[in-house]
Amino acid sequence: MAMAQWFLLLCIFFISASASNVQTKVTDNPADELVAVLNSNRTGNKLSSLYSNPGLACLALQYIKAYQGECSAVGGPDAKKPAESEFAETFAPNCDVKASSLAQITGRFLACQSKYAEPSEAFNDILIRNSKSLDILNSKNHTEVGTAVSGSDGGGPYFWCVLFSNGKPKSSFVTEGGEPKVTRPGCFSGANDQCNGANTLSRIIHLWPIALGSFVALLYAL
Repeated sequence: MAMAQWFLLLCIFFISASASNVQTKVTDNPADELVAVLNSNRTGNKLSSLYSNPGLACLALQYIKAYQGECSAVGGPDAKKPAESEFAETFAPNCDVKASSLAQITGRFLACQSKYAEPSEAFNDILIRNSKSLDILNSKNHTEVGTAVSGSDGGGPYFWCVLFSNGKPKSSFVTEGGEPKVTRPGCFSGANDQCNGANTLSRIIHLWPIALGSFVALLYAL
């Protein structure tokens, strides 16, 4: 009986430790990770890293929301994009960004697919597809960047958006209250916001059958 109690405690410890590890992952922001991958690629090519502007990043999330979950409208013959006027008329007010502080958008990436991808995978396999993408990434006109990642109503399809600007860091895309308005669903870079990836919950759900199965097997062994 003492042996069974010992194994029970071991299983509880396994679940607790795994849940703790998942909680650590929950606090990660995939949009921030995307900025890190992007800047690492630029500095690897001897280019300057870009300032992560949260106001610009919030606009990137609003840019995604303008598609209303229509993945088919991104790329291909039916590709669409929001009107430039929406930046000042809709996106900026939704983010509490002062319209007078908007700077030029010098480049953008937008992609969508049904499955969630980790930031490094999204960068290498989804956003950077050809030489034109590389030219945008490595442009010397950029000074700042904002990224956003979002699913539709918390699920797929999943959108990734990167906006580049030549604005002056900390004086462009300035927000009314000091920080851009956080909205859900979706994550944007520089928000100081806890924002989890798509499969975090599924990871912890899948831990329970493993732990329970191990415990049952041990009971039979006893």
